Amino acid sequence: QVQLVESGGGSVQAGGSLSLSCAASASGGTYMSYCMAWFRQTPGHEREGVALLDSQGSATYADFVKGRFTISGDNAKNTVYLQMTNLKPEDTAMYYCAFDPRLCRYGLETGLVDYWGQGTQVTVSS
Repeated sequence: QVQLVESGGGSVQAGGSLSLSCAASASGGTYMSYCMAWFRQTPGHEREGVALLDSQGSATYADFVKGRFTISGDNAKNTVYLQMTNLKPEDTAMYYCAFDPRLCRYGLETGLVDYWGQGTQVTVSS
């Protein structure tokens, strides 16, 4: 069983920055590796992939955040981070951390995710 706990959401004005953290813990000897990602969702819309950190430590980003968001991880802490800069009002959403080895195989477009965090709200005002 894997638990993901996000932190770091909040409110910021357009152009500002926020950092999100996701701490992962596993029981039962589950091997924790990267293949962690950030998704976001707004009311009435599908959850969409934002950034993925694969098992090699390589990052993939959705086009709408490229150049503004950075995903990174600390393997020793089983923690993944999302640094968000130059935030726009359209970045307002609930952000979710996700873990599933299939993310590394199928990418951010996959809906095959078994483990989600509880979500953290990011609000960007104009």
